[in-house]
Amino acid sequence: MADKLKLYGKEFDSRLLVGTALYPSPAIMRESVAASGSEIITLSLRRQSPAQQQGKMIWDYIQESGCQLLPNTAGCKTPKEVIALAEMSREIFGTDWLKLEVIGDDYNLQPDPFGLIEAARELINRGFKVLPYCTDDLVVCRKLLDVGCQVLMPWGSPIGTGRGLMNKYNLQTLRERLPDTPLIIDAGIGAPSQACEAMEMGFDAVLLNTAIAKAQNPVLMAESFKLAVQSGRAARNAGLMLKRQTASPSTPTLDMPFWQQTLSAERIEKNGEGEKVEGEKGEGEKI
Repeated sequence: MADKLKLYGKEFDSRLLVGTALYPSPAIMRESVAASGSEIITLSLRRQSPAQQQGKMIWDYIQESGCQLLPNTAGCKTPKEVIALAEMSREIFGTDWLKLEVIGDDYNLQPDPFGLIEAARELINRGFKVLPYCTDDLVVCRKLLDVGCQVLMPWGSPIGTGRGLMNKYNLQTLRERLPDTPLIIDAGIGAPSQACEAMEMGFDAVLLNTAIAKAQNPVLMAESFKLAVQSGRAARNAGLMLKRQTASPSTPTLDMPFWQQTLSAERIEKNGEGEKVEGEKGEGEKI
């Protein structure tokens, strides 16, 4: 069965979302995005302004890629800034999809929960499809759902740190308490193993940028993340074994070894049940 990622009425085969910033060159960015298999790419109006011909090579590829564009409001600190930038993004990039960021702290770039909820409410009223970058706070996440967000993007750890899933208890709580909401881990993922772990926990997708763009080989790293996300999703669907406090042998120790069981079954079939046969060492054996 097809295992599609469904966001705001659209379906995607890939569960890896990638950014377009920080790459060594536009060519490497293009190759990396292609290697990732991503169908949703993020970009910022403040870094990318096709109207002013800035970053034209990047913008040309983004237009040609066929990916769903996800403009973000990176750098905004107030709902007023967000609304203005969002309207400009919609006009220039031709999409009402928006990654909502309202930064509340310059040190760890933590989202401002109050500004985030206020901005999300207004953007949804204006017809935007809002994907909010938020913390792993359950109450804040519920408030964002209440104002109309259909997708949430909690952080794994602060943006660009590569520290992975720092508060697994909170993240697991979100997954369990919001079972029908698409949840995308956004920010802090630094290694494919961390992305795989997020998918194993039941998150629907992973969004990242720095881990690929700043790798020694961004193209190879992009492919690694693609495989990690696929592997984690498959493991989640397969059903992970339950963790135990005590050891449990994987090889049964009751009765006889499996190779003797096979040998005995063959002898029964050949000689008839209960017949005495000779073993390999000449010893009589009752089957």
